Amino acid sequence: MTDIVPIRRALISVSDKTGLLELAAVLAQAGIEILSTGGSAKALRDGGFAVVEVSDHTGFPEILDGRVKTLVPQIHGGILARRDVAEHLAQMAEHSIAPIDLVVSNLYPFEATVARGGSFEDCVENIDIGGPTLIRAAAKNHKFVTIVTEIAQYAAVQAEIGEHSGTSLATRRKLAAAAYARTSAYDSAIAAWFAGQLGDTFPDRMTLSGSLRQTLRYGENPHQAAAFYTNGDRAGVATARQVQGKELSYNNLNDTDAAFECVAEFEAPTVVIVKHANPCGVASAETLEEAWQLALRCDPVSAFGGIVALNRTLDEATATRIAAIFSEVIVAPDATEGARTVLARKKNLRLLLTGSLPDPGAPGLSIRTIAGGFLAQTRDAGRISRADLKTVTRRAPTEAELDDLLFAFRVCKHVKSNAIIYAKDRATTGIGAGQMSRVDSARIAAWKGAEAATAAGLGAPLTQGSVVASDAFFPFADGLEAAIAAGATAVIQPGGSMRDAEVIAAADAAGIAMVLTGMRHFRH
Repeated sequence: MTDIVPIRRALISVSDKTGLLELAAVLAQAGIEILSTGGSAKALRDGGFAVVEVSDHTGFPEILDGRVKTLVPQIHGGILARRDVAEHLAQMAEHSIAPIDLVVSNLYPFEATVARGGSFEDCVENIDIGGPTLIRAAAKNHKFVTIVTEIAQYAAVQAEIGEHSGTSLATRRKLAAAAYARTSAYDSAIAAWFAGQLGDTFPDRMTLSGSLRQTLRYGENPHQAAAFYTNGDRAGVATARQVQGKELSYNNLNDTDAAFECVAEFEAPTVVIVKHANPCGVASAETLEEAWQLALRCDPVSAFGGIVALNRTLDEATATRIAAIFSEVIVAPDATEGARTVLARKKNLRLLLTGSLPDPGAPGLSIRTIAGGFLAQTRDAGRISRADLKTVTRRAPTEAELDDLLFAFRVCKHVKSNAIIYAKDRATTGIGAGQMSRVDSARIAAWKGAEAATAAGLGAPLTQGSVVASDAFFPFADGLEAAIAAGATAVIQPGGSMRDAEVIAAADAAGIAMVLTGMRHFRH
């Protein structure tokens, strides 16, 4: 390769010293002089490598408790000087500035300090200044300088140096791009932390960052490219370990996240079945096996090829039941050896184990792109308890109805609007999702409940004697009347319609109970 730039001098200043000695061995073998600072220099010396302290190289000591080490012309002149500009070379000679051809720098662990709950002072002291400055300078002058910012990059750089005593332009450009992405993500983390310290949910400038975990085969459709990025802000699908099965697709990940977020809402053993990002069956019971059977009963047709989420360790008996039908993904905090053995017979089935559940009440932002920008909102972490309910009908709900009402409204939060949920005995009996009118959602959910009852060999529709939840208010009484016709005995809804009185009157006329939440759960 004709674009190889030889490396004669390297500057190493790293916080994470993993792989450092192996890299130094390659540099030493190539006869490359190593400049270093503080802990990096000590680690290299202890490893038996010759090191020139940066303070000896520059003639200027580290000051301010190490806050100023490399922020001097002898370092940045050596990095930024263009080797093809005579005036730059002359100025370097005039000021006794030696060229630096390789910079290896990973940054102070700011993100890790925040993640472990470090104090304000600890977080501030872990904001790296010299590191990002070195990185950006080396990346800018990548025509002549190699910048290494990630331990994962060591192997490729070591191989090129071992073979050519330098690096190619293609490698330097790739490393420079990665360097700017790293400093951007680092600054983004600092900005987000500062905004949080100030209680500023929506700062004037918002930046987003993530680490590439996987390039996907395609997106929602084969003509769309896609990738999976993680930011580690919450436990869940993004932090899961895939135990078996085919590669996860874009749609798999999206649907699995929807299922796992929903199942995390419940304390009792619960199973959620999702199809195309909407729950088609949700049930809580004494055991996962019983919850699975009740969730499946709600809509066995839609469950075929769906996503199954559980909020407990998957046991062998439940795994055997689930394996009886085709599922794309199963996600759970853990699985017993017996369950894994059962599922291993389904080679293509993806099994994800997360170790924990996402916290439904955790703060955070939900982001959606639009043409020319993006929308940001706080996550829907709202949760209704019995104390929040207001009974507005002559008849108050029974204790059993109250349990089912709260269960159904919690499911509503995870169903696309307009959402209508019928439930009985902590199991969904009909789900209407994503319709343009609420009355259509009520009718579709009732129809699905009737179809499910027929499939199960039951005489009455599943919705008979159930409660009904609506994610938003009923704009007219017709939606409620459809639910009453389906056999609902109690209803939970946010309230707030201009026609609330008309809707309440319809409930009283039918002798059903109605409670208002004052909280809406639109999901688009």
